[in-house]
Amino acid sequence: MDFATLLQVLDSTIRLGTPLLFACLAGLFSERAGIFDIGLEGKMLMSAFFSAAIAFTTGSVWIGLLAGIASSMVLSAIHGLASITFRGNQLISGVAINFLAAGMTVLIAQDWFSQGGRTPSLVGNARFEPVTLPGAEALRDVPLLGPIYYEVISGHTILVYLAFLCVPATWWVLFRTRFGLRLRAVGENPAAVDTAGVSVVGLRYAAVAICGLLCGFAGAYLSTALQAGFVKDMSAGRGYIALAALIFAKWRPWYALFSTMLFGFLQALALRPDLIERAIGVKVQVQLLDAMPYILTVVILAGFVGKAIPPRAGGQPYVKER
Repeated sequence: MDFATLLQVLDSTIRLGTPLLFACLAGLFSERAGIFDIGLEGKMLMSAFFSAAIAFTTGSVWIGLLAGIASSMVLSAIHGLASITFRGNQLISGVAINFLAAGMTVLIAQDWFSQGGRTPSLVGNARFEPVTLPGAEALRDVPLLGPIYYEVISGHTILVYLAFLCVPATWWVLFRTRFGLRLRAVGENPAAVDTAGVSVVGLRYAAVAICGLLCGFAGAYLSTALQAGFVKDMSAGRGYIALAALIFAKWRPWYALFSTMLFGFLQALALRPDLIERAIGVKVQVQLLDAMPYILTVVILAGFVGKAIPPRAGGQPYVKER
C-alpha cells in the first residue's frame, strides 16, 4: 500500500467511524448510568430522516440538525419512560424503538416526498460541507506531515471534529465532575446514591437525554454529511456495531475512540478490495469485506462480553426502598 492510498484509507476511516463514535459515546453515558440501550440504531435512523427531511424543506442544515436531535431525544424520552419510570425491560424497549424507527421513517418519507421511502438529494446549505483547517493549503507540499494534515486531518465536516472533541469532553464529565461521579455511581450502586439524597431517576433521565443528543448528531451526520439525503435503513446496523465497540472499549471514552476507528477502518477497507487482493494475492469477494465489521461485532460479543465487566446495576430498574 503506497503512502497516498494509505492516506485515502485513513481519511475514509475517520469519515465512516464518526457516526460509530457518536453512538458509542451515547451508549456509554446511558449504560454508565445503568440503562442498557440497544435502541441506538433506531435513534440514529430517526435523526437521519428528520435531519435530511427538515434540511431539504427549510434549506438549512442547522435547522435539520436540530430536528434530528429533537426526534432522537423524543425516542430517548420514550425509552426512559418505559425503563425508568415504569421499570420495564430495557432490552425490549430498545428493540421496540428500533422497529418503530425503521417503520416510521419509511412511512413518513413516502407520505412527504413520494420517493420510495427516501428524501430528495440535499444540495447547498442543506448539507454540511467540508472544512479546510488553517494552514492546510500552505502545508500541503511539506513532506510527510503536510499530506497527513491536508488529506487526513483537514477537509472533514464540522460534525467530525465535534465527535472527536466529545471524547475528551466525555472523559472530563464522567471522571472529573461531581455529575459524572454520581452518574457512574448510579450505574454501580443506585441505592447508595439514593441514600445520599441524590435523585437516581433524575440522573438516569439525564444520561438517557445525553444519549439521545449524541445519537441525534450521529444520525444527522449520516444523512447530511456522509451522504446527501436519507435512504431506507441507512443506519445499516451501526447502532449495534457501536454497542459492540462499547463493550470492546470496556465503557471508557478513549478506548471507545480507538475501537470505533477500528470498525471504521474495516469499513474503509471494504471500499478498496483491490488493496486486500494485492496484499494477500487472492481475489476477495466484496460481500465478505462488507460483512467484516459485522463479523467482528459477533466475535467481540462472543469473546469479550464475559471479560468486559459492565456497570453492576446495568439493566436493573431501581425500586426505592420505603
